[in-house]
Amino acid sequence: MNKRIILVASFFGLSAVALGAFGAHGLEGRITAERLETWETAVDYQFYHTVALLFLATFSRAKNTYIRFSFITFTLGILLFSGSLYLLSTRAVTGVGNPAILGPVTPIGGLCFILGWLGLFVATIKNKG
Repeated sequence: MNKRIILVASFFGLSAVALGAFGAHGLEGRITAERLETWETAVDYQFYHTVALLFLATFSRAKNTYIRFSFITFTLGILLFSGSLYLLSTRAVTGVGNPAILGPVTPIGGLCFILGWLGLFVATIKNKG
């Protein structure tokens, strides 16, 4: 068990539930349906990768470099991908988030997700257990 990974995953899981509820109850009628859908995509991807982080914690005894790499890239992916979508979704309400800057951040976060899954793939192949 890797306590650090579980703590980070717990934080992301807790915040995903809170952000999902906020989107469903606090943003409805305040942002367009298209922006609400974008918000929901951010929540979904945050949840998917929170579960992936929890799965990484099962590999923690291996002290595998690829697992550490996946942990970092999944975390960055959540922050960059979901974070940029949260900001872009609520821009009309908050005025925060320049689309010219945040637009390119989203695919960088997506790339982090891809790299995280690749790291998990390689870690599994290299695992001698």
